[in-house]
Amino acid sequence: MTALVHHALRLRDLANKIPYSAAALLARAAIATIFWRAASTKLANFELTIALFQDEYLANLPFLPAAPMAYLATAVELVMPALIAAGLLTRLATLPLIGMALFIQLFVYPTSWPDHLIWIALLVLLLARGPGAISLDALLARQFGRSGAAMRAGA
Repeated sequence: MTALVHHALRLRDLANKIPYSAAALLARAAIATIFWRAASTKLANFELTIALFQDEYLANLPFLPAAPMAYLATAVELVMPALIAAGLLTRLATLPLIGMALFIQLFVYPTSWPDHLIWIALLVLLLARGPGAISLDALLARQFGRSGAAMRAGA
């Protein structure tokens, strides 16, 4: 075995020791930050946000009303990232954000696929594997998941 192969195997073995919970926590923080910033930008000037929805975001879809869609998008970008960051209802919270990313990709900014691919990759990871051990979901699973007895007892 060459020295290069030996070092590559050692590096692989070290990487395999990284717990999923650490990677999931980073993924949750990253995706929550992306969508939280988008919501913050919308809230900074909501009249401009509605105008952007009308003139740019929904220009190809005039049958969708700009103001309600702006409110809906902002609410989703506030609530879902907060849930994901806390690790609460994580898998469920990824679904609207995946839908939003696909909508943006298909109807608003089709050339921004590298950004949307990263968003969707992080969200699909959390959907598929969950939020990890450092999350409220894991805490609740430990509290209630082992048996239904704790939940029936009102614990």
